[in-house]
Amino acid sequence: MSEQNIASNSYSVGASDTRPWGSWRVIDAGVGYAVKRITVDPGNILSLQRHQHRSEHWTVVQGHARVHVGDEVLDLGANEAVYIPVEALHRIQNVGEQSMVFIEVQCGAILDENDIERIEDDYGRT
Repeated sequence: MSEQNIASNSYSVGASDTRPWGSWRVIDAGVGYAVKRITVDPGNILSLQRHQHRSEHWTVVQGHARVHVGDEVLDLGANEAVYIPVEALHRIQNVGEQSMVFIEVQCGAILDENDIERIEDDYGRT
């Protein structure tokens, strides 16, 4: 059976977690997608990571972000967005003095926190 025939989404609306860099909360979820509101504290950065089963769309809604996708580096502000393809190395950093908030839309047949392969991490989680 192909991966597309096995829809798996471990996210549910209202699920949340606190991380060393900030926090996230699921604001919508369904077959093949999950939507998170992610807050990154000033000066913090998420791990350099990739996913085997999902792509992501990030839209900054508050603050200033520096985003790495593959070899590309983008500085984004409110109402600016970036697409992260499946298996692309990526990370996001809050380069402002206030909390940075972005909306993450995950799309894929398997959506789960275990689909995070950390390559580099400032908080020792690799």
